[in-house]
Amino acid sequence: MHSDIPKVLHRIADKPLIRHVLDTALALQPDSIHIVYGHGGPQVRETLADTDVFWVEQAQQLGTGHAVAQAMPQIADDAIVLVLCGDAPLITIKTLHTLSSQADNQSLSLLTVELEQPQGYGRIIRNSQGQVESIVEEKDATASQKQIQEINTGILIAPAAHLRRWLASLNNNNAQGEYYLTDIIAQAVQENLPIHTTTPFDLHEVLGINDRVQLSTLERYYQRQQVNQLMLAGATVRDPARLDIRGTVQTGRDVSIDINVILEG
Repeated sequence: MHSDIPKVLHRIADKPLIRHVLDTALALQPDSIHIVYGHGGPQVRETLADTDVFWVEQAQQLGTGHAVAQAMPQIADDAIVLVLCGDAPLITIKTLHTLSSQADNQSLSLLTVELEQPQGYGRIIRNSQGQVESIVEEKDATASQKQIQEINTGILIAPAAHLRRWLASLNNNNAQGEYYLTDIIAQAVQENLPIHTTTPFDLHEVLGINDRVQLSTLERYYQRQQVNQLMLAGATVRDPARLDIRGTVQTGRDVSIDINVILEG
């Protein structure tokens, strides 16, 4: 991002990325929420000081598997764990409900998607019967594996007892020298646990943000979705590209909104 601001505190609709994710997580009414933080931790905690969550510091950045492992001491064995990404702000409750409907104590559920240009993402490896066998990260993938278009979004659901055991046995023998969360998939397969997959209702839900171009792309998508809701509710918007909505707003029937307007709620 080339910024002194932690990535998850950059904003869409004037709301921090992580706040978008947190609000969606809260709507699921979970027993608890655990936020793993590293770079810029004090700023992140200050921004979300009004939220009742468990804060978990990842003092060393040793990979996604290591990050999740830091939260596990606070999670009971009988829990079902949903892993979300703080820099993928537009995930919806509808998609997460679909994903969670598959979850139980003896299976693992993945959110995957197919991309025309999957470069940079972990690939979903399936066998000849279409069953998931593993996830291979881009830097560890072979040339043929890099041709696979189904990718890992980073969002998954796993039973805590199994997840704890799998995380404890991870190693960092890979191209990045990190403990990959994605390596738990192969462990689940070895134990004959079912691997369920589902896809988001819209690709934008799972797009992460790593630079300001991607940030502006998701800002415009988000704004258009909000404007569409107003128009479907009876408002006339002279130019949807020149209306920005921040917060939750409502309009009366037959309201007309001119160009270059910002609505705040």
